[in-house]
Amino acid sequence: MNTVLGTDVTLRLSRKSHETIDWARSWKTTLFSLLEDVPNHYRHLVASISIDGTSATTLIVDSNTGQPLSKPLLYNESCPDALPLVKSIAPVNHTVCSASSTLCKLVSWWNSADSNKESATLLHQADWLLWFLHGKLGVSDYNNALKVGYDPEIDSYPPWLLAQPYSQLLPYVKAPGTSIGNLKEDIRSQFGFPNDCIACTGTTDSIAAFLAARATLPGQAVTSLGSTLAIKLLSSNRIDDARFGVYSHRLDNMWLVGGASNTGGAVLRQIFTDDQLENLSKQIDPMKTSPLDYYPLTSIGERFPEADPQMAPRLHPRPESDVEYLHGILESIARIEGKAYRLLKDLGASEVAEVLTAGGGSKNEKWTKIRERVLGLPVSRAIQTEAAYGAALLALKGAQS
Repeated sequence: MNTVLGTDVTLRLSRKSHETIDWARSWKTTLFSLLEDVPNHYRHLVASISIDGTSATTLIVDSNTGQPLSKPLLYNESCPDALPLVKSIAPVNHTVCSASSTLCKLVSWWNSADSNKESATLLHQADWLLWFLHGKLGVSDYNNALKVGYDPEIDSYPPWLLAQPYSQLLPYVKAPGTSIGNLKEDIRSQFGFPNDCIACTGTTDSIAAFLAARATLPGQAVTSLGSTLAIKLLSSNRIDDARFGVYSHRLDNMWLVGGASNTGGAVLRQIFTDDQLENLSKQIDPMKTSPLDYYPLTSIGERFPEADPQMAPRLHPRPESDVEYLHGILESIARIEGKAYRLLKDLGASEVAEVLTAGGGSKNEKWTKIRERVLGLPVSRAIQTEAAYGAALLALKGAQS
């Protein structure tokens, strides 16, 4: 028997300021902690490891040492200073034409950094963490590389991007779930993994959640209710439109169309504890429409279904009842989800017929019923709801090939 490991180390926003957290160190610590948690009696059976990470979370690292040259730029951080330049070189409404795109983050760093640009490499969160396992710096997958400008349809970086001086920082791209190589000897020794254990290219968190849900038909969609709200719709047609934060990932011979909003579970955790969320949710009548109209965000800026870096959070007025307040927030997030699916249909994607739910928010049955009412669609919890399971499926793919 062979065992595969899928690790989900997506960004978990806390109440602390971004500036006070050493994100890169915390991700590395989390990865090694998860590896340490693998039971000893299973370790010799591990054949392959893959990792998913938060889309557009960007690191610029030293190409010799792998160490970050600056603080990571998080998935929801915008670089509006780079947007005019990116728009001047990219096709109209391309995925990179968003201030929070990976390419905008790269261009912003390139134009402001004083460090040696000749020895720098761009990596995504999952890429960097996988590097600790396989030791081959500068490898990514075409899901994570989409927002830096990689074209999965032609399976290469486009000429307009390769013509730029910072193209030297772009990582080598493979299909998700492709073997990168054997684990480093020190990693094998430290954790007791077999000599032929491999590390495979990963993917983004929302795609890993989609893979975990096992949706296979056009019209099936997966909403990931984690720190953010991310939706993926299996479509026969590719849709890309940066005006609305819509983009398409390749999935075999079809397309995963969707986007990621900055609303989601991180907002709830800023306001309520886990116990409060559980207890207050029990008191909500999900068949009753909430009159409260919010746009729940942790900070200024939205990506999808509206790409507006200046959008301000709207969480007031706050009623005296915490039950009503939570109801209003949950229903407002559901309305954003509904708007997103309607937008995809209007842009030409396959019409959504069923929504499977992944992520921590899938456990909230009252929220599921609210969403089903608001969306007017069948909504259910996916049998496998954790993105890590989808990353494990990629690891299995790599082990089998």
